[in-house]
Amino acid sequence: MKHTELMAEHVAPADIERTSFSIIARELAERGKTLDPVLAPVIMRVIHTTADFEYADTLVFSDHVIERISQALRDGADIVTDTNMALAGINKTVLSRYGGSARCFMADPDVAQAAAQNGTTRAAASMRKAAALSRPVVFAVGNAPTALLELYALMQEGFRPEAVIGVPVGFVNVVAAKELIMTAGAPYIVNTGRKGGSTVAAAICNAVLYAMDAAHV
Repeated sequence: MKHTELMAEHVAPADIERTSFSIIARELAERGKTLDPVLAPVIMRVIHTTADFEYADTLVFSDHVIERISQALRDGADIVTDTNMALAGINKTVLSRYGGSARCFMADPDVAQAAAQNGTTRAAASMRKAAALSRPVVFAVGNAPTALLELYALMQEGFRPEAVIGVPVGFVNVVAAKELIMTAGAPYIVNTGRKGGSTVAAAICNAVLYAMDAAHV
C-alpha cells in the first residue's frame, strides 16, 4: 500500500483565524450565499467554530437582535449560560470592559436542591435563579432544552430577558424548545433543528462582543 504524502500549509499562529475567515467567506461566495453584514460576524464565527456551513441557513435572528444584545452588554448586562463549557468559552476579558460578567449556576448547591425539590433539571432551576438577578441578563443556552422551556415559562409569568441565544443540541425536546422560545416575545438568536452546542453558544456571544470592540476601534 502506498502512503500519500500530505503537506500542511504553513500559517503563522497569528494568521490562522484571519485565514480561516477568508476561507469561510470564499466558500460562502462559492455556494452563492450572501450574508446580512450585521449578522455575518455571528454566522461566520459559528461556522469557524464548527466547520459546518449549514449554520448559514439554520441560524435565525429576531429583528434587530444584534443591536439589542450589543446595547444590553454595553449597559453592563451579564451573560448566563447553561454549561461550564460555554462559560469557559466566553471572552470574559472583553465582556468585563463593558461592566458585565459571565455566569453559570449549574453547579450551585441551591440549584441542585431546587431541582430535586421541584422535580426539574438543574438547567431549569439555574434559569430560574438567573431570572431573579437584580441586573439585566442575556441568556446563552447551548446544551439543555429544559433551560429554554423554563425560560419560556418564566416569560409567560412576565419575566423579560434582554435576549435569548437558544442553540441546544440533541434529540429530545430540542426542536420544540427552540420553536417555543421564538414565540415568547424576547429578542432571540436560535439555531433551528437539532444542531447547536455549548461551543456555538459561546461563539455567538464572542462574535457580538468582538463586533462591539471593532466598532470602537
